Amino acid sequence: MSKEANGRRLLWRPDTDFINQSRMADFLAWVQRKYDERFESYQEAWQWSVENVGDFWEAITNYFDVQFHRPYEQVVSDDPMPDTKWFEGSTLNYAEHIFRQETTEHPAILFQSERHELQEISWADLRQQVAALAAHLKSIGVGKGDRVVAFLPNIPEATIAFLAANSLGAIWSSCSPDFGLSSTVDRFQQIEPKVLIAVDGYQYGGKPYDKMEVVRDLRKALPSLEQVILVPYLDEARMASTIPHGILWRDTLQQKDVSLTFEALPFDHPIWVLYSSGTTGIPKAITHSHGGVLLEHLKYLALHNDVHPGERFFWFSTTGWMMWNFVQAALLVQSTIVLYDGSPGYPDLNVLWKLTEAAGIHHFGTSAPFLVASMKKKLTPGSTYNLSTLRSIGSTGAPLPPEAFDYVYEYVKQNVWLCSMSGGTDVCTAFVGGCPLEPLYEGEIQARALGCALYAYNDEGQPILNEVGEMVITKAMPSMPIYFWNDAEKERYRDSYFELFPGIWRHGDWVEITDRGSLVIYGRSDATLNRQGIRIGTAEIYRSMNQITEVADSLIVNLELEGGRHYMPLFVKMQEDQELTDSIRKRIKQQLRSDYSPRHVPDDIISVPDIPYTISGKKLEAPIKKILLGKDPGKAANADAMRNPESLQFYIDFADKL
Repeated sequence: MSKEANGRRLLWRPDTDFINQSRMADFLAWVQRKYDERFESYQEAWQWSVENVGDFWEAITNYFDVQFHRPYEQVVSDDPMPDTKWFEGSTLNYAEHIFRQETTEHPAILFQSERHELQEISWADLRQQVAALAAHLKSIGVGKGDRVVAFLPNIPEATIAFLAANSLGAIWSSCSPDFGLSSTVDRFQQIEPKVLIAVDGYQYGGKPYDKMEVVRDLRKALPSLEQVILVPYLDEARMASTIPHGILWRDTLQQKDVSLTFEALPFDHPIWVLYSSGTTGIPKAITHSHGGVLLEHLKYLALHNDVHPGERFFWFSTTGWMMWNFVQAALLVQSTIVLYDGSPGYPDLNVLWKLTEAAGIHHFGTSAPFLVASMKKKLTPGSTYNLSTLRSIGSTGAPLPPEAFDYVYEYVKQNVWLCSMSGGTDVCTAFVGGCPLEPLYEGEIQARALGCALYAYNDEGQPILNEVGEMVITKAMPSMPIYFWNDAEKERYRDSYFELFPGIWRHGDWVEITDRGSLVIYGRSDATLNRQGIRIGTAEIYRSMNQITEVADSLIVNLELEGGRHYMPLFVKMQEDQELTDSIRKRIKQQLRSDYSPRHVPDDIISVPDIPYTISGKKLEAPIKKILLGKDPGKAANADAMRNPESLQFYIDFADKL
C-alpha cells in the first residue's frame, strides 16, 4: 500500500473479516448494547473510555466475567493520582483467573532453550505442579503478604513458581540470573523475602554460566530467607546441601494428589514488585495490585493484542523485565505461552524466526533493536521459514524506526499486523499500541489504549496535536502502582511522575499524537538533545543511523558546557568487519543533514567498542551524559545493573580527555 497521511505511508489495513473476528469489535459492540452508546470510530470509543472511567472499567469486569469473591462497593474513588482507589471492598485472585481457562484442547506452555528442544506442558501438568509447589510453600509458612523471590531464567519453573506463590497471596518478585550479585541484592533486600527460588546457572550464547556462588552469597545477603529452593538447570546432579536451608526443586513437588486452591485477596493486595533499571541509584521497588493488573492484562491481551483462545503468544524476555509478567498474562485469555531461554543471536539471528515456524507462533513479540538488527543483517525470515501462523508482530523497548516497519512488510510477512507499543515497568502494560480496527502507517503506533487518558503537553501544560510534547496521563488507571515498597508517604512515587505537572502523570517520553489518533514516540525526554535552543529526540538520530549499514549501533548525547557552549558527540559501534573511516563519517553527516537538519549533525563521530545497555535493553544515554560531564562513574551508572558493564570504561577514559 502506498497511500500517505502526514507524509507517512499506509502499510496495513485490517480487512472486514479481521475486524469482525477481533475481540475489540466484539467488546465495543457489547458496550454499545449495554450502555446504549454509539461509536462511529475507535477514537469515539477511546474518548468514551476516558470520559467515563467508572463505566469503562466496570465494563471490563463484566465483559470478562471477573470473579469477585466479595463484591465491590464502588468502582473508583474521587481521590486524585496517586491515591485513587479501585473496586474497594472486593476480593479476587489473579492466578484463579488463569486456571479458569484450563483446557485439554491445547497446551499451556511451549518451551525451548539453548539446552532444550521444543517441549510442551499441558494445563493438567501445570495445575499439578503449581498445586504441589503451593502446598510445599504453605507447609513452610508462606502465606498472604509474604515475599517469594526468584533468581531464574525464562523457564517453565518460573511460571510455576509465580502461579504457586500467587495462589497463596504471596508477593512475587524476580531477577534473571544474568543480574550481578549486588544488583540482585539491591532489589530483593528491599522487600525482605521469605523464600528464594534460584537456578544453579544458565546458558547464553552457547556458554554456560555457573551461578552457585552467587546463590550462596544471595542467601547470606538476605537474612529474612527461611528457605532456598534450588533448580539444577546446568547440572542435574547439583545438590542443595551447600546452601543453608536449601532444598531441591524436585523435592518440593512430591505431593501429587493435592488440590489447587486460591486465596481471595483484596483488589489492591500486592501481586508483585517490579524494579526500575537502577542504573543511577537503588532501583525503585514498584508494587502493583492483583486486581489492577488483572483488569489491565485482560483488556490489553484480548482487545489490543487480539489474542484468541488456542493461539500461541511469544515475547522474547527475561524474568527481570516486565514483559515476562506480561507474557504470563496471555494465559488469562486461554492462549499458549511460548517461552525461550537463551540468546536471540545464537547460533545466529534467525533462531527466533525458526522458533516461530517450529512452535506455530501467532503473536511474535520482540524489541525494536532485534528488528533493526535483523534488518541490518538482511535476514529474510518470510522466505526462509514458514510463517503462515503468524498474525502479529509486537515491538517495544525503544521507538521502532520507519525503516524497520518497511523491513517487516517486505522481508517478514506482507499481511502481518505490526503492533508497536509503549508503556513500562511502571504500569506493567502499554499505554499505546495495537488496535485491530485501525490502519497502520509507517513509523506510527496505531492508537492510545482504551482507558488510558494520554496526551501530549507543551511547555505550558496544554494538550497539543501534530506536535511533539511531553507524554502525560491525566486520569488514573488501575494498574498504576499502589505504592513503591518502603515509600510509606509516597514521596518517591510523587517525585517520579507528578513533579512537573501536579496531579498529572508525566511519563518521561516525547510523543506526537496525530489528528487521526495515532502516535509517534521520539525517545526519552530526559535524554533530549537541546541543540541551539531546539529540542531533538534521540530516536531521530538513531533512525538516520539505521541507514548506515556499516554501523551496528550508536549512542548520542549533548553536553551543556560552560559559557553556553555545547558539545554533541555521536558514538558508533561498527559492524564486525567494518572500520569508521572519513568516508563513513561524511556519509553519516550527510544522512543526518538530509533526513533532518544541520542541527542534527554531531560535533564528533567516535568509534567505540560497544554501546552500554541496561539488562532490560535500554541505552544508557543519561548516565553516559553524566559521566562525560564529570560525574563519578560509580554514581552515574550502576555497572551491576548493566548487560555489558565493561563498555563503560571507554566513556570513562573519554571523559578524562575532554
